[in-house]
Amino acid sequence: MAVNYERRGAAAVLTIDRQERRNAVDGPTADLLEQGYKRFVDDDEARVLILTGGGELAFCAGADLKAIATFEPRLTSDGGPLGFTRRISPKPTIAAISGWCLAGGLELALWCDLRIAAEGSTLGFTERRFGVPLIDGGTQRLPRIVGLGHALDLILTGRLVPAEEALAMGLLTEIVGPGAHLIRALEIAEALANFPQQTMLADRRAAIEGIGMSFEEGLRFESAAALETFDAAQRGAARFAAGEGRGAAGTGA
Repeated sequence: MAVNYERRGAAAVLTIDRQERRNAVDGPTADLLEQGYKRFVDDDEARVLILTGGGELAFCAGADLKAIATFEPRLTSDGGPLGFTRRISPKPTIAAISGWCLAGGLELALWCDLRIAAEGSTLGFTERRFGVPLIDGGTQRLPRIVGLGHALDLILTGRLVPAEEALAMGLLTEIVGPGAHLIRALEIAEALANFPQQTMLADRRAAIEGIGMSFEEGLRFESAAALETFDAAQRGAARFAAGEGRGAAGTGA
């Protein structure tokens, strides 16, 4: 199988495993990615999705340009050419990156909420040099993550960006030692899974959906979410008042 789905604790780990092609995605692989995403959404016990690549040489080198014809049926897909890039996950997502994270592979990483990369990883929109457009959300997500200036730099030039620079511009969340990207992503996933879910998911939804709203509309959206989670907030406040969580206990992420 070119895509592996595995439950590890509270996390679902979705692995692109085409190492002979630097984990580049063709049409059938994109179909499998979409199936894996749907499996995660339908699994109530899977609280976080981790997306990664097989081996340590590449997270994903993007669309397999030697099999570009296999994408034609997916161009108008609700999920997007690379599987699920036109969908918004209802639960947190983490990209565990090692090595090359290029073109559509970078768009897959941008789809995730957090991006953990091993030392020596390299990111960039290398499809620029071949005249292939960004069609998996990169033009929309990257400016929201790093700001328009940095985004236009990467989108227009297609230059390769080392992990340290990507971290400095906010493209990466954290850099870890060689081979530790998945381990760290699993640690974060377990920490997120241990938080009260209703309020965390409500805050996540308000942050994501508020991007497209005016400031006033965003405040109203946040306020509505607070009303929906008020009972849970009261229970959490009562636990804190009783002594739980003092000294930042329980914030293991």
